[in-house]
Amino acid sequence: MGDTANPNMHSSLQSKDHGQLLDVIDLLRSQGISHYIPLPQLIVCGDQSSGKSSVLEAVSGVRFPTKDNLCTRFATELILRRGSIANVAVAIMPGSQRSDDERKKLLAFKPPTVQLDDFPSLVDAAKGAMGLNSETEAFSNDVLRVEVSGPEQPHLTLVDLPGLIHAENAKQSAKDVELVSSLVQSYMANARSIILAVVSAKNDYANQIVTKLARDVDPEGNRTLGIITKPDTLHVGSDSEKAFQTLAMNRDVIFRLGWHVLRNRDFDTRNCSAAERDEREKDFFSQGIWTSLPMRTLGISALKPRLSTVLKDQIVSELPSLIHDVESGIDDCRKRLIRLGEARGTLQEQRLYLLRISQAFTSLVKAAVDGIYTHEFFGRAETDAGFSKRLRAVAQDLLLQFAERLRDEGHDQEIIEDSCSRSSPTVPKQISRSDYTNHVRELMRRTRGCELPGTFSPLIVGDLFFQQSRPWKHLVELFSEGILDAIRSTLRLILIHTTDETTRDGLQREIIDPAMERYSKQLETKVQEIIRPHQEGHPITYNHYFTQTIQKARQEHAKKDQARRLNAFFQIRPEMGSSFVRAHQGFNTGDLVDALNPPNEADMDRFACSEAVYCMEAYYKVAMKVLVDNFAVLGIENCLLNMLSKMFSPDIVMGLDEGLTKDIATETEDSMDERARATRKLDSLEAGLKTLNRLGRDKRFNNLPGEADSILTSQLPTASSTPGRKDIFDLNTTASPTPEEVIVEDRRPLVEENGAVDIEQPEWAEASVPLSPFDRDGSIRSDNSWLNASSNPSKKKKGRLSYN
Repeated sequence: MGDTANPNMHSSLQSKDHGQLLDVIDLLRSQGISHYIPLPQLIVCGDQSSGKSSVLEAVSGVRFPTKDNLCTRFATELILRRGSIANVAVAIMPGSQRSDDERKKLLAFKPPTVQLDDFPSLVDAAKGAMGLNSETEAFSNDVLRVEVSGPEQPHLTLVDLPGLIHAENAKQSAKDVELVSSLVQSYMANARSIILAVVSAKNDYANQIVTKLARDVDPEGNRTLGIITKPDTLHVGSDSEKAFQTLAMNRDVIFRLGWHVLRNRDFDTRNCSAAERDEREKDFFSQGIWTSLPMRTLGISALKPRLSTVLKDQIVSELPSLIHDVESGIDDCRKRLIRLGEARGTLQEQRLYLLRISQAFTSLVKAAVDGIYTHEFFGRAETDAGFSKRLRAVAQDLLLQFAERLRDEGHDQEIIEDSCSRSSPTVPKQISRSDYTNHVRELMRRTRGCELPGTFSPLIVGDLFFQQSRPWKHLVELFSEGILDAIRSTLRLILIHTTDETTRDGLQREIIDPAMERYSKQLETKVQEIIRPHQEGHPITYNHYFTQTIQKARQEHAKKDQARRLNAFFQIRPEMGSSFVRAHQGFNTGDLVDALNPPNEADMDRFACSEAVYCMEAYYKVAMKVLVDNFAVLGIENCLLNMLSKMFSPDIVMGLDEGLTKDIATETEDSMDERARATRKLDSLEAGLKTLNRLGRDKRFNNLPGEADSILTSQLPTASSTPGRKDIFDLNTTASPTPEEVIVEDRRPLVEENGAVDIEQPEWAEASVPLSPFDRDGSIRSDNSWLNASSNPSKKKKGRLSYN
């Protein structure tokens, strides 16, 4: 196995634009956005003693502490940038829970040294600044930020996390185990994090918890890259060596980003230089079982550009959703600040604050009552939450239900015709017309006055009506309370939307509840006024509908009686399905006339009872319509809905005395803290959005290719001698084809089991038009010819890659 990589490869991948792209994300992180919005990042995770520190050291050249890091309770952000001058900058990024004084102190942190050779001392100093001494068991969400630049550094940003602890011991408590696991899992759970799962070959990878934790948050392995360390500890030819080779070939624990293998320094070579370390690693992978793996999956020289490309691809793919999340966060902060209002220490500021709330509150109440639901507060009508805010719709719905319930259940007894059969027990109770007439007859006998025989006193209609309308009062009170509850719920939601919790409670206690109590009493008084004529006194109506209803009832009764007599005369049995008279059936017309004109009712009292029932039924229908309208208009509309916009008007605010104003509007410590947090978050997100928008408008970072979109020929050695297959480059050979770069379309090449890449695919082969926005030196192409590559099929060459 020969050289692991072409020296120009780093230059190609580590372009200036690439570095600027990573700088943008680092700027966002330094602005504090990562406390509120997850950012794309590479996180390094692994068990204790998995070789995680050695990986970071090999990538950055920074000597990470190996023992102290076991109990470190904070993350370290390692920023690597290529620059002409070697430089180191160290800072602490305060966590979101820090107070302003603590933030100032941490931001002013000055390390005792900026020499990377003494990095452990730097970490100890940071622990002290964060307040994490040996007796402290609490974890800090502060982040140590170390930026290293130099001519040999790649463009890369990694977040180093403490090593996972399997069991407690004398130096590590059970709480330490839980804290570290919780920290690592919180970083892993970020959907924008690329997980670098470090696995040591010294231990069976099935026993290393990092892969399980990665699978828990990334079941498909879409954002996980596995790294195998310490392969030199495996016995040559052993089953363990074969198992780790299979793992490295992505055939056991499968990750979309695959696996990478590194050889770490051992105890004997711990003090060797980086060049010596890389040379030993190169020699190790040039022999034995590791020669069967693709060169791009072996060694630190291949890992650096691979990590940079993975991170770059993640940033580009997440940019649209990142901008959306930041914009949503800004919108939320602004709403919170509007709801909290400005700081209010004086009486004038408190009164002004209440005036603003009053205006917003009254506007929403009026919109809810008027049925104009254009404000975002009202949400979607399809949801229960959205419907409950639409007060006019809720009131209309309840009043329609009231009218329906009054029609169906408002009468004390349901009078049915004698020919109808009674149904099962219902509400209201059913009674036949003849039985009800007998009931009325007995009532008339007991209340008879000076009426002539065959007539009835008008008061008997009132008595019958009052008895029949007894359920009305209960139904009116039931729906009154239902509408009051709906109003209280809507007002509560409007208060939640327009003010903070403390002010909301004060307004509810001092303004809203007393007003609703007054309106409730007004409604109760009005309801009693509306219902009283239907419970006492005597019936009064001048509605012609009353006489029409009586006449219609008499006609319906006469019609049914005539139908009964005709059926009897012609011997027709409707219950048997017969309704026709037989043809040529003779009959005496005189007999027919006699049948249709029965003798007069001899029982004058019964006649009077029937007439009284007709009058009661007609008056009931008229009174029911009046009750429904009066309850809706005079009760609900006038006593409640029309009053709501006046309950907390600006006039009410100006009339509050000084003590009540302070009692309602004085700001609590919690409210001031919430405003400070919201303001800090808003400043951070707005600064970040400006940065993201500039990046989004930068055409250099639009449509950047993925890791598999551009294949460098330094990774594709010369064609193999596989029988029967042409144009297959064997990744395990040492020679490289020329020219340098092979550009292909946005398709992943077919990778054979032996690591070869099959390029005999005409669909993604191209002739002369470049299919990448990058030039050979890694800079962005000045022309857009590569964008039109797929529209020029005449230049395709079947079965061969085009070199550009």
